[in-house]
Amino acid sequence: MAIDRFPVEGSHILMFARSIGDSNPIYQDENYAQSSECGSIIAPPTFVQSSAQFDPNYFLRPKDGQKWFGSGGTASGTSNTSDEAKETDSKAGEKKSGGSAGGLHAEQHYTYHRHLKPGDILSAVNTPGDSWEKESKRAGVLKFNESITEYRDQNGELVITARSVGVVTEKVIEK
Repeated sequence: MAIDRFPVEGSHILMFARSIGDSNPIYQDENYAQSSECGSIIAPPTFVQSSAQFDPNYFLRPKDGQKWFGSGGTASGTSNTSDEAKETDSKAGEKKSGGSAGGLHAEQHYTYHRHLKPGDILSAVNTPGDSWEKESKRAGVLKFNESITEYRDQNGELVITARSVGVVTEKVIEK
């Protein structure tokens, strides 16, 4: 995901922490945060994922006038046989091939270079990482693709490196 401008605000941090059920005072209480090792309010570890709301082209973000591919009767990203489902998959930016069951999020890793704080203004650049395949008895060939996102602050300094791994299965896995 490429982000030109992602302002980090205290209210965003508070709402994010509440949404994940984390009541740590370091995310909301200025007096507590000032007396901590960090010295100020900081963002929770996975907060940078909310940067998707600042990327108008983020494929999981609903778009005005388009059916969201995650709101159907099937799991997000999986195909039906109907033309409408195929059109929706295409609009959502899903990459389909052969008998693919759709993409799955396999791993997420973060490297923190410093704490993320209110007042930071981040930009993010995404680059492809490694790709590899493994064989599975149940799902056939598993195709893994890594994506690296570097989040930099308003001074151009690296704050967080996120490494995401997705996997596409060759076969649909039946229950």
